[in-house]
Amino acid sequence: MTVLEQYRRLESLGLWRDGPEDQRREVVVSLGEATLVVSTPAETALTHWSLPAIERLNPGRSPALYAPGTDAGERLEIDDPDMIAAIEAVRSAIEKARPHPGRLRWMIGAAAGLALLAGAVFWLPGALTRQTVLMLPEAKRIEIGEALLEEIGRLAGQPCDGPRARVALARLSTRVLGTPAPRVLLIPDTIPDTLSLPGAFIVASAALAEDHESPDVLAGYLLAEDVRRDSLDPMLALLSDAGLVTTFRLLTTGDLPGAALRDHAVSLLSRPRPPVPDAALVERFAAARMSTEAYAYARDVSGESVLTLIEADPMRGRPHAALISDEDWVSLQNVCTGG
Repeated sequence: MTVLEQYRRLESLGLWRDGPEDQRREVVVSLGEATLVVSTPAETALTHWSLPAIERLNPGRSPALYAPGTDAGERLEIDDPDMIAAIEAVRSAIEKARPHPGRLRWMIGAAAGLALLAGAVFWLPGALTRQTVLMLPEAKRIEIGEALLEEIGRLAGQPCDGPRARVALARLSTRVLGTPAPRVLLIPDTIPDTLSLPGAFIVASAALAEDHESPDVLAGYLLAEDVRRDSLDPMLALLSDAGLVTTFRLLTTGDLPGAALRDHAVSLLSRPRPPVPDAALVERFAAARMSTEAYAYARDVSGESVLTLIEADPMRGRPHAALISDEDWVSLQNVCTGG
C-alpha cells in the first residue's frame, strides 16, 4: 500500500502510552509508506504501527485516539489536523479496497467463469498462485501472518515479549534493515534460526541473542533472512504449500483454512532454509555498514565454509559503532529467560 503523495514524510507531535497502566509521553509521529513510526523527540524509534491495522477509537472527536489493532494496549493521541487527515485518508483508502458484500457474488462468479473459460492452458496452477499473491492487500497479508504466527506459537512456544525488548528489537531492525522495517519477534530456540511470514514479520530464535556476546550475530541473521525474503515472497511460499484449491478459495472468498496454516507452520519449522548467495549477503552487509565476520563464524566456527564472507568483510579495518546500546542488548538476551 502506498500513502498519498502529499503526505510523504509527514510528522507531528502526539501523546503515546505502551499499555493501560503506563503514563502518556510526548512523541514524534512520522507517516511512512506502510508504517506509522512513533519516536522520542531525540529520534529514537519506540514502535512501528502497520498502517492497514490502525484503528480509530473515537471517530469524529478530537484529539483523535488511535491503536495499532483491535486488541492492542498501545494508544496514540494526535491533535494535529494534517496528520489526522493523512491517517484517515489511508484508512478510507483501505476500506474502499476491501471486498464489499454486494460485490462478493460477482467476484466469485467472475473468477469461476474465468477459470472455466481459460482452462489449464491459460491458467496454470503457478500462474494462479502468483496472481493471487499480487492481488492480496497488505491488510490481508498481515492478518494471515498473524494467524500463521499463532500456529507457530502453538508448535514452538509463544513469542517472548516485554516492553524493553520490543523497543530494542524495533531499534535493531530499523538499524539493520532500514525503514519501514519488518516486525521482529523472538521465539524460544526450538525453531530454525529465522523465518519470514506474510505481512512483514520475521521470527528469530532467541538463541541468536542468548548464545552470543554481541548483537552482530542476530543482526546478521536478520539481514540474511531479509535477503531471502526478497527472493521468495513468504505469501507465495505459503500458497505453494497449500495447493491450487486453497489458493482459489483465498482468491474468491478471502478465506484461508486453518489446516493450511497449520501445515505450513509445520513445514516452516521442519525444513531447511534455502541458502542465500554470498555475493548478495556481502552487498547487503556493506549497505548496512556491518561486518560479516561475527555472522560468518556463528554459521561455522571453523570458518571453512564461510571463508568468502570472512575475506569479503566490508568493514575490515574500518571502525564501526555498536548496532544498539548495551542496555538494549541485555534486554534481548534475557527476554525469553526472564533474567
